[in-house]
Amino acid sequence: MTDPNHFGKLERMYLGARINRQVYVGTRIKITHGEARIEYDVTPHLHHAANAMHGSVYFKLLDDAAYFAVASLVLDVFVLTKSFTIDLKRPFTEGLVRCEGRVASIGDSEFIATSVLTTEDGKILAEGKGHFVRGRTALDTVIEYR
Repeated sequence: MTDPNHFGKLERMYLGARINRQVYVGTRIKITHGEARIEYDVTPHLHHAANAMHGSVYFKLLDDAAYFAVASLVLDVFVLTKSFTIDLKRPFTEGLVRCEGRVASIGDSEFIATSVLTTEDGKILAEGKGHFVRGRTALDTVIEYR
């Protein structure tokens, strides 16, 4: 690794994204080599009509954790999600959730990463698996990364 500040820059980039500053306020992220952990306090503003966390929130947290696990290994360009699948296990209403992403494999042209979304006491809410590729946008052109 040539940039000792890469993980911190990625964390700043994630937290600086408009969606996290305006919708997912209070999200926390920790990135290490090949792994990322996100924590978020779910409140009713993210519920669907049946008063549980909307599926889009599951997807976002699972994709973000897997994505930043991969991004931790890519120092020069923005990573792109090529595809992502989720397996929803149970509904959730309110409280702290944790999502941990981990790089599963590195190929010639793509990365595969997995993620698990859990409650504070460790109950699995959902699992995800994504395929990620290197993009063309240089990281040093992304204002929040600099």
